[in-house]
Amino acid sequence: MYRSTTILCVTSGGRTAIGGDGQVSMNDAVVKNKARKIRRLMDGKVVVGFAGSAADAFALMERLEGKLKDSQGNLRKAAYELAREWRTDRILRRLEALRIAADGSSALLISGSGDVIEPDDGVLGIGSGGNYAVAAARALVANTELDAKAIVAEALHVAAGICIHTNSEIYVEEI
Repeated sequence: MYRSTTILCVTSGGRTAIGGDGQVSMNDAVVKNKARKIRRLMDGKVVVGFAGSAADAFALMERLEGKLKDSQGNLRKAAYELAREWRTDRILRRLEALRIAADGSSALLISGSGDVIEPDDGVLGIGSGGNYAVAAARALVANTELDAKAIVAEALHVAAGICIHTNSEIYVEEI
């Protein structure tokens, strides 16, 4: 499990939002409070959130952007290609990170073990507070009229109140 971050993606009402907290921890110390773990790729058409080692996450983000260019922006194809390469390449498979990527028509969790997962209910979470944020988001989707961006922000605040590796410096991008 990747600690020290929380990334949440929600698709609701025809919109998709990805958000993350800003805390960076090393062992048991907080070293940064306002890190941005959400990035836009492909001229803003794809939003990506990452958990794990920052250096590994950025290396994989560059790979994903290359795969997106090779597939003319087809996120599913790019995700499958990245997951395959990540799992089989001798050097890449040592990289420790998870990512969530969304393009407005799909939201995917991509892992180094070859997983490309699209949620049944439009909610994905990764990182140490991911499960807390997912639970809160599912409750908000089912019981409120909030839009995807508001659900992500509120669910991340709930996770920040529970997970010691998650803070309330929330960044959310909508696609």
